[in-house]
Amino acid sequence: MKHNLLFFLVCYFTATFAIGQSAIAPQLDPRLYKIAGAPSAQRLEKDIRALAGFGTRSTLSDTLSETRGIGAARRWIKAEFEKISKDCGGCLEVFYQRTLFKGGVNPRIPNDVWIVNVVAIQRGTRYPNRYVIMSGDIDSRPSNPSDGESDSPGANDNASGMAGTIEAARVLTQYKFPNSVIYVGLSGEEQGLIGGQHMAEMAKKDGWEILGVLNNDMIGNIEGINGVIDNRTFRIFSEPVPATETEQQRAWHRVYGGEVDGPSRQLARYVDKLTDLYTTNLDAMLVYRLDRFGRGGHHKPFNDLGFPGIRIMETWENYNRQHQNVRTEDGVAYGDVIEGVNFEYAAKLTGVNAITLAALAWAPPAPANVMIGGVVEPSTRLKWDAVNDPDLAGYKVYWRETTAPQWQFSRYVDKSLTNITLENIVIDNYLFGVAAVGKDGHESLVVYPVTLIPRRQ
Repeated sequence: MKHNLLFFLVCYFTATFAIGQSAIAPQLDPRLYKIAGAPSAQRLEKDIRALAGFGTRSTLSDTLSETRGIGAARRWIKAEFEKISKDCGGCLEVFYQRTLFKGGVNPRIPNDVWIVNVVAIQRGTRYPNRYVIMSGDIDSRPSNPSDGESDSPGANDNASGMAGTIEAARVLTQYKFPNSVIYVGLSGEEQGLIGGQHMAEMAKKDGWEILGVLNNDMIGNIEGINGVIDNRTFRIFSEPVPATETEQQRAWHRVYGGEVDGPSRQLARYVDKLTDLYTTNLDAMLVYRLDRFGRGGHHKPFNDLGFPGIRIMETWENYNRQHQNVRTEDGVAYGDVIEGVNFEYAAKLTGVNAITLAALAWAPPAPANVMIGGVVEPSTRLKWDAVNDPDLAGYKVYWRETTAPQWQFSRYVDKSLTNITLENIVIDNYLFGVAAVGKDGHESLVVYPVTLIPRRQ
């Protein structure tokens, strides 16, 4: 009996690998559990207090003082990145990215002002021009966005996101990645997303391949204006398809689906999946919208140019603490002060960012030219171009019901195959996609099919 069972198993696995379809996909990466828990609430508190301590970080505030204003804040951020780089043997390229914004063009900027981003690049070992980006905003604002004098601590909006970006750099510079990771503080967000727009334009001009932008804007508040207190959920905002898609692509979505399957939406699902796998007592809320209703964030300029980007933030906002002069009226405290920040929660959301950056930075390139077929057939066929990467293990084919927000089913195939037939899976009833899988289990973003495989005759 034992010999018969052994013979069966040998035949089964021999046949399975002979057709290029492995029964076992690469497993979870234990490093991500460590990375998820590595961000320190104590270090985040120290950094958030330092940023809030500059009094105001308004785009129009003092740039010469060493203790007050946005100039002092951005010099401090650059110095922090340089300290991190020194600790990792010079692994970060740290620099300012500047653009002069003319006064009068924007009603929030009456006079000429330099918009200065602070950038730190952890260069990839194999794909130095392929980037995954985490951003926080340097600037803050009081009630009047053109007021550069009044106190505007910006403890949660957005010292929390900026501190999280610095802390993610501390954690991830202990590792090496094939793809590049960028940690950036963006400026001019409160005056019209100017810093992000400049960086996105430079990325387009220089031919950067951006895998994803994680814009962190307010990751420290757990007390909502509605009285809800919640430290176990967070929101991910994402656009459905790129703003740059063509009329031909729109026509494809109308007929074949995929109108909620653009790269930014796949990035949101990716973060949600990693959160479920590698964190505890934390759940992502996918919001199918570019940003909050009628409001904007620094991922939008990247989206505008066709780059994948999402906004990661707290679930419950407290509007008394946003865009307000620090004051008390009728017994109500207004202003974005340090007391409104929960540092443990900010650490958890920083961990979500860190595992996403790491997973994408370790992942192989996504498959290109994903095609689909199965019209009036009992099964669905998919094919794609082979991914040329030494760490490629195989591919994972995903599918889900057309109303499901997240991928529900998957099939792993060995790297020797670049096609699959999903027997008795009727194409009409599901949406499909394909991701590349590395030997350590890290996956690329899922790619939605873009063309049809010719029908069988």
